Amino acid sequence: MTRRGAEPIYSTAIGVGRALFGALRVKPAITGAENFPAQGGAVLAITHFGYLDFALVEWMMWKANRRHIRFLAQKGAFDKPGVGFVLRGMHHISVDMTAGADAYRAAVQALRDGEVLGVFPEGGVSASFEVRELKSGAVRMAAEAGVPVIPVAVWGGHRLKTKSAGSSLREKFGVPVRFAVGTPFTPSPEDDAADVTLGLQRSLQTLVGALQADYPVDGTGAWWQPARLGGSAPTPEVAAVEEAARKARKAREAAERRR
Repeated sequence: MTRRGAEPIYSTAIGVGRALFGALRVKPAITGAENFPAQGGAVLAITHFGYLDFALVEWMMWKANRRHIRFLAQKGAFDKPGVGFVLRGMHHISVDMTAGADAYRAAVQALRDGEVLGVFPEGGVSASFEVRELKSGAVRMAAEAGVPVIPVAVWGGHRLKTKSAGSSLREKFGVPVRFAVGTPFTPSPEDDAADVTLGLQRSLQTLVGALQADYPVDGTGAWWQPARLGGSAPTPEVAAVEEAARKARKAREAAERRR
């Protein structure tokens, strides 16, 4: 197991995050914090409704047991001056979309070395604020490394920052953010990864549903509430169409830059 010494960059990042959330008077509450791993490798499979979900979950696990989470981040972020220095200093894992197998192997090795890996198995922010179909990588990595998967749901963090919608600075103050850490399970290499991933999706949706039911703010008509619950967020079907159009536009722009 990897035993790291002091991590000043990670400690500074945690401090900055705590200061930011404190300044915004974010109101966190968590159930299942005891399911965060006190030691050894694990995959945290996290819902992804907002851009700050990673920092919020980092904050909660740091509060629970002072452990650090390693996230997979796109290589482009590592290549940016300043940002790349921070990501490397926090021992996050670079993902080159043209060589994904290398990132996968690095992630499995990190898990075997006892690291906690944060994964967003939806593959991106869900604009409908519903749990989308999951990719199987989180389950496959955990099975290969012999470590547990821990479902983690976050609700309310998207009110701070997300895509295609947003709130004023004033509306960001005092936002309740709720967390639910589910029961760990350890998949086997013999399991059907697709079936286990479907079960993980259901677990995440159940956790999110409980958080939504107990959320202390009425979201009727609000942009941050799913359409299914009376909000004005796009339905999953509409969000999927918009996401496909966005990807197509980005592909065209990338092709034009290469000319």
